[in-house]
Amino acid sequence: MKRYLLKLSGEALIGKYEYGIDPDVVSEISSNIVEVSNTGNQLALVVGGGNIFRGAGLAEAGIDRVTGDNIGMLATVINSLALQDAIEKLGVQCRVMSAVRINQISEDYIRRRAIRHLEKNRIVIFAAGTGNPFFTTDTAASLRAIEINANMVLKATKVDGVYDKDPVKHKDAKLYKELTYNQVLNEELKVMDTTAVVLCKENKIPLRVFNMLKKGALMSIINGEDSGTLIK
Repeated sequence: MKRYLLKLSGEALIGKYEYGIDPDVVSEISSNIVEVSNTGNQLALVVGGGNIFRGAGLAEAGIDRVTGDNIGMLATVINSLALQDAIEKLGVQCRVMSAVRINQISEDYIRRRAIRHLEKNRIVIFAAGTGNPFFTTDTAASLRAIEINANMVLKATKVDGVYDKDPVKHKDAKLYKELTYNQVLNEELKVMDTTAVVLCKENKIPLRVFNMLKKGALMSIINGEDSGTLIK
């Protein structure tokens, strides 16, 4: 039995829409998550909010950065509740734990309680990032992974892993099967933001970047298959 932290982008939930949440996509992602939980492995999630509001984007539009980031944190709560609903409809208990206090709709994030939920084979969704402005949900994912003693961080993307250049724009882009954290930092590869990468590096938590849209990809990683890009 292992403990994993899955990082999902908010954009992954858009599906066929231009913004917001596609219930079909949420249902598909949730079924993959539940499949992992049913193996006895423990799974926690951090989800972004870019499908609804992104703090940095709001700041560029003229909104105060702290206010924009607070709005972005609330967007992650919306996504977390949508995922919780879809997961529980599949018969698995799920808890949303927010770094910002919203007691009527979620639990407060308390490290020991989160670990206890995982030990009881409940899926835990960490909402509202770190609870602080200027920190991304990538950083929140690394931080929570360290706090709950996760064995690995799983970064879900729309491509097969980490490439030397954008595979959408360049057909000759090279896929890396394995990288070190120093390579990611020195070559400025766009995996996660720098703070998130440094946190994983310093705490020796491996990170695997994979394509969440590929059927069975998440389960293949849990089964030990060499899918995507491993960073350690």
